[in-house]
Amino acid sequence: MAHGHGHGVQVDADRRYLWLSLSLILGFMAVEVVIGLLAGSLALLADAGHMVSDAAAIGLALLAMRLAARPAFGAYTFGLKRAEILSAMVNGLTLLVMTVYFVIEGIKRLIDPPAVSGGLVLTVALAGIVVNFAATLLLSRANRQSLNIEGTYQHILTDLYAFAGTAVAGLVVLTTGWNRADAVATLFVALLMGFAAYKLVRESARVLLEAAPRGLDPVVIKAELAAVPGVTDIHDLHIWEVTSNFPAVAAHVIIEPDFDCHERRGHLEGLLAGAYGIRHSTLQVDHRDSVCHSGEVSDAGHHDDHGCPSIAVPRKPSESSAHAAHQHR
Repeated sequence: MAHGHGHGVQVDADRRYLWLSLSLILGFMAVEVVIGLLAGSLALLADAGHMVSDAAAIGLALLAMRLAARPAFGAYTFGLKRAEILSAMVNGLTLLVMTVYFVIEGIKRLIDPPAVSGGLVLTVALAGIVVNFAATLLLSRANRQSLNIEGTYQHILTDLYAFAGTAVAGLVVLTTGWNRADAVATLFVALLMGFAAYKLVRESARVLLEAAPRGLDPVVIKAELAAVPGVTDIHDLHIWEVTSNFPAVAAHVIIEPDFDCHERRGHLEGLLAGAYGIRHSTLQVDHRDSVCHSGEVSDAGHHDDHGCPSIAVPRKPSESSAHAAHQHR
C-alpha cells in the first residue's frame, strides 16, 4: 500500500507541475504571437508555433495521465495505460511536421530575407528564455521516466534552446542589420525540433511494437532464468512494456521432476523483480516428465504431486502404426 500511495503522490505532483507550466506557456505565447507579427520575425513566430504545440502537448499529457489512471475494464484488461505512450507519439509526430515546415520556410527566408525588427526580437527572446527556463525547471521535477512527461519536457527544453538562438539572431540583426540571422535561427530551431521528434517517435514506437524495454536483454534474462537450479528449459519468453515503467514478462518454464512448481515459480518471480524490476510476470511452470509421450491426452485438470499440471504432447506415430492404419483404410 505504501508503494501505491507514493505513486499517487508522484502523479499528483506531476499534474501540478504540468498545470503550472501550461499557465506560463499560454500567457507568454499570446504575447509572442502579437509581437512576432508586428516585428515580422519568422523566428519568433516559429517559437510561438512551437509553443502552441507545447501547450497542446501539456494538455494532451494531462489528458493521457487521467485516462491512464483509470482501472482495467471490459476488453481493456490493462486499462488505458498506453494512452500516455500514444500522447508521446503524437507529440513526436507534431514536432516532426513542424520541423519540415520551418526548414522549408527558413530556407525561403535565407534566400530572400524580409526586414526584421532586431530590437523587438531580442526583447521577446530574452523574456522567452526566462519563461521557458521556469517551465523547464518545473517539469524537470516531474517523473521523466514516463515517456508522456519526457515528451512534454523535450518540447519545453527545445523552446528554451530556440529562444537562446532567437536572442542571438535579434542581437545580430540589431547590431549588424544582417536579416538572414533570423532565418539561421529558424533553421536552428528546426534542427532541435527534429532531434526531439526522432527520439520521441523512436521510443514510443518501441513500446507500441512491444519491443523489450531498453536495458532488458531477452537473451541474457533467458540464460539467467535457465541457470536457476531445477530449471531445464525456457520456452516462449516474451518481454515487453505496457507503458513507461511497467515492464512485463511471460514464459513457459520446464523444471526437474523433484522440484516443486510453486516454489520454483516464486523463486523466478523474485529474481525477475529483484534483478530486473519486472514485477508483472506470467510464468507457466511444468515438470519435465509431466509431458505424456503416448498418443493419448491426459485428463484435463490433472496435477502431479508437486502441483504441476500434466501436459500431453501427442507423439508422432511409428512406422508400424502408420502402416497398420494404412492397411486398415
